[in-house]
Amino acid sequence: MINVHLEKRGKTVRDRNHPLELIPWFRRWPPSLARDLLYTAIWSSMLALALTVLQRFFGRGDLPFTRLLLATLVISNLIGFMIHAALHLLESHLPRTNLRLFRAAQLLAIAVASVIGIPLGNALFVGTNPLRFFQHSTALVFLLAFALITAGLMILVLAAGERRTRREAEAARQQEQIAAAGMLVAEARLRALQAQIEPHFLYNTLANVVGLIDSQPAKARRMLERFIDYLRASLSASRAEHATLQGELELARAYLDVLGVRLEGRLRWRFEIAPGIDQLPIAPMLLQPLVENAVMHGIEPKLEGGDIVLRAHPDGGLLCIDVCDTGLGLRMLPPRPGGGVGLSNLRERLHQLYGSAASLRLIENPAGGVSARLQLPVLEPCTTIPTP
Repeated sequence: MINVHLEKRGKTVRDRNHPLELIPWFRRWPPSLARDLLYTAIWSSMLALALTVLQRFFGRGDLPFTRLLLATLVISNLIGFMIHAALHLLESHLPRTNLRLFRAAQLLAIAVASVIGIPLGNALFVGTNPLRFFQHSTALVFLLAFALITAGLMILVLAAGERRTRREAEAARQQEQIAAAGMLVAEARLRALQAQIEPHFLYNTLANVVGLIDSQPAKARRMLERFIDYLRASLSASRAEHATLQGELELARAYLDVLGVRLEGRLRWRFEIAPGIDQLPIAPMLLQPLVENAVMHGIEPKLEGGDIVLRAHPDGGLLCIDVCDTGLGLRMLPPRPGGGVGLSNLRERLHQLYGSAASLRLIENPAGGVSARLQLPVLEPCTTIPTP
């Protein structure tokens, strides 16, 4: 019957607190004026049925059950809607800064609605003068006792509902904290992944440049230029608040450019990107470990080298990215120190960022080599992937 507002991290949260919401089945529908009015009618009718049964067994046996039920329904709904209106006015005009005062006001409003509702209900159904309840002491005592009992029970029900919503709000806050902690873990794994990728790539590239300066200066210069392009793309990606598919492709392209100079004709690569998807947001550093894995474990150990094809296309509600190589394949893959750690970290990051909506699979190609298939939920170009 009332709508409590709580402050949650700077946002106003509507606390649904109709008595029927103590029953989980009635929490399925979001609160609205029409829903609350319907719930009030259901709640009042349930109480009317219970009161009718009690009256049937403990008194008023002279009236037919249907007539007694109809009279109780009229009076109960009249009181219920009056209480609904009174509590709504209290919520709109009386602040909750003093909870005791607010509870006292609720108690008084419910009691007054009951004192007024019973005489009016009898007047509507039977046609009796509503003032007769106030002219006889016995009727007045019954009326006041009923009003106080009704008010007390309603306050208990409302307080129970508010405790429930506070528990739900606290549980939601804890879930937010857990999610934030999960994002921190994902970010830490990203940094660990970058720490794995960058040092050996940096050292190998610089060592190759040093080795080529005297014998092949033009090739050394070209490798150094491509390495500068890679560092620029990597630095830009690390400073950006979020990543796009285009940015991740530029980083992978710069990485392959450097390795293409070092491996010469042993590494051939191309991108096949569906049109219109380059601005889709994705989490940073998702493609780099896949490309590096294809080079390190597929192409580089193979004497004649091979090809890497990176494909990206929408597939229903998913963004499908394939990094395919014609390298040694899974069964001929030689063991390497730390092998598989990068992909394990990547899978953990995917779980932290996207939950079960994302997946990563390694598929052995029939003609040789491996395809790493990454599937991500498609987000709108304006969507930002949250990263701490």
